Amino acid sequence: MTKTAPHSDADDQTSGRVRWRAVILGLLLTVLICAYTPFHNCFRHGTPLGGGHFPLAPFFILTWLVILTAGIRCLFNARTPLTGRELLCAWVLMVIGSGIAYTGLARTFFINLTAPYHFATIGNNWAAVLQPLLPDGWYPADRQAITDLYNGLPGGRELGLGALMAKIPWQAWVRPLLGWAVFIFLCYGVMIGLTNLMSRQWLRNERMNLPLLRVPEMLETAFDQQQLWPFFEDRFLLAGLSIPVLLHLLNGLHFYFPQVPQVPTLVLAGPLFPQTGLFAGFYKLKIYIYPAFIGFAFLTTKQISASFFIFYLLGCLLTGLLGLLGFAIPAAALGTTFGPTLSHPEEMQMIGAGGIFFLFIVWLGRRHIVDIVAQVAGRQAAPTLETEWISLSGAFWTSLGCSIGLVAWCLYFGFPLLPALFLLGAGFMLLIVATRVICQGGIAYFTLTAAPIDGIFALFGSRFFTATGVLMAAVIQKVLFVDLRETLMPSLMHGAKISQATRQKRTMLTGIGLVLVLSVGVSFVAMLVLCYRYGLRELNLDWATRTTVGVYENVQTLIEQPMTPNRFVLSFAIVGAVFMLALVVAYHRFYWWPLHPIGYLTAYSSAARILWFSFFIGWACNTLCMRYGGVGLFKRARLFFIGLILGDFMMGGLWALVGIFMDTSYLVLPD
Repeated sequence: MTKTAPHSDADDQTSGRVRWRAVILGLLLTVLICAYTPFHNCFRHGTPLGGGHFPLAPFFILTWLVILTAGIRCLFNARTPLTGRELLCAWVLMVIGSGIAYTGLARTFFINLTAPYHFATIGNNWAAVLQPLLPDGWYPADRQAITDLYNGLPGGRELGLGALMAKIPWQAWVRPLLGWAVFIFLCYGVMIGLTNLMSRQWLRNERMNLPLLRVPEMLETAFDQQQLWPFFEDRFLLAGLSIPVLLHLLNGLHFYFPQVPQVPTLVLAGPLFPQTGLFAGFYKLKIYIYPAFIGFAFLTTKQISASFFIFYLLGCLLTGLLGLLGFAIPAAALGTTFGPTLSHPEEMQMIGAGGIFFLFIVWLGRRHIVDIVAQVAGRQAAPTLETEWISLSGAFWTSLGCSIGLVAWCLYFGFPLLPALFLLGAGFMLLIVATRVICQGGIAYFTLTAAPIDGIFALFGSRFFTATGVLMAAVIQKVLFVDLRETLMPSLMHGAKISQATRQKRTMLTGIGLVLVLSVGVSFVAMLVLCYRYGLRELNLDWATRTTVGVYENVQTLIEQPMTPNRFVLSFAIVGAVFMLALVVAYHRFYWWPLHPIGYLTAYSSAARILWFSFFIGWACNTLCMRYGGVGLFKRARLFFIGLILGDFMMGGLWALVGIFMDTSYLVLPD
């Protein structure tokens, strides 16, 4: 009789199994994160749990899951319930879902759906100008439900959860939430399809590195090889870990007990520079110190990290140079714009630069695009490779079907066809560019400079959209296409990379679909419960309210004073396109070229303003290690910088736990 060898952890690791227990664990933890995030971020004012593209809560949970699972294996000398790859899959599900509960969707969503009614006054005349244009079905019809959303239900703070939920006017929200859910999930469908289409080119053909996955993958490797304790005992890692631990221990105690001294993590360097002359662009310069982002910069290629801070400093220098040469253009010349950080006309270079970089991405993948067309036409076999959840033809039809659904959704609510096509095309083009920047650059915190419709209005003017189209475009853009700090697509690309080593790719795809549905539903319910208990105006949503009201004010301006093509904006957009073209040609043709085009795309973003110094320190340390110690020193020193990342995120998670029992919470990472 033949005996069957017992199944071991090594079998699971080498076979790339992902069992449903890992998916279910990821779903449950994502639901908990989405349920708690609005309260923690908006009421406790804490470090965003799902902020950025390397969010705090998922990584904090992953680290402790790895430690606890390894401890179980060591104490009981038994098989681990989950392999390192399965823990990583659970982590990426949390990453995908966690951003939806805040800036990725819910942070501004309900303000967007209520602002034109709640903030309408006799002075701004929104009742006459905007409200007749609002699509039926986008907004709640019950005005009292809107008032209670901002003020809170009477006695809502004293009600239990069940009683509070029973008093929430759900009937007022059913129709708008269902209508917007169709739009949101169609957009997510397009993103999943595009990610599947691009993953073969980016991950397999171009061998693109994903720096934000370095630390989770090292944890996975150490766990699977049973080297976790030597990994954490490494003296380089412990040295790096100690810096953010001591920094945030001291500053966190100062936050709650002001008599405790603190270590400044923000230096105002602007006063060192004059407000006029060549260096006028530096008079608002700030130096932020974030150990985790220094670690990410060290792990990123030197070319990218150098480009990130060099182009930011060159952008500041350009502002002063234009003034010195007599070409300073007032901010009013921008006209009406929707970009998150636009403040000067020269920043509109990013419109042209983004368009050229998108064409560069397409050009790099030209052979891959030919393969897609051949497979869709049935002239070529359609195998599903290790980077893909489904076949290329399946991904193509998914993207196309969801795109047609989005256009139909826009037409149903009265959006003109041609403007809808332009808006959706520009929106997804920018998402692809942003995904490349975030994933290849290892930029955990990224923001756009110009919004999608800024470029369209600069080229064609606003009359092209009609009054209704302008309003609908601005609202749609605000929902998913303008604030990309927690946008979904980069997380999906990270998920595709992690799925490479797994066999059950359909299991992962099913898990991603489930986590998206649960995250949207739980986030909406959690935000409504929070607003009706405390009142939206009492929450930490001043930025969300201000920017959303600004969108409707800009819409009113464009309706009353339609925008024509802007020659200043067009001039700088052309300059940006020409400069980006020169950059991509040099980057692609000359192996010695020191600058990466990604850096230029971030030059005027708030991410560059906050993180430029961290990238400078990370680049300098990387350069010194490679120059004087070679690869050997780099491999040893990188554990120090991984320690910086671990320490920052562990302290962020610990202070978030402390914030549960306090009235407010200490911020570790940027909001």
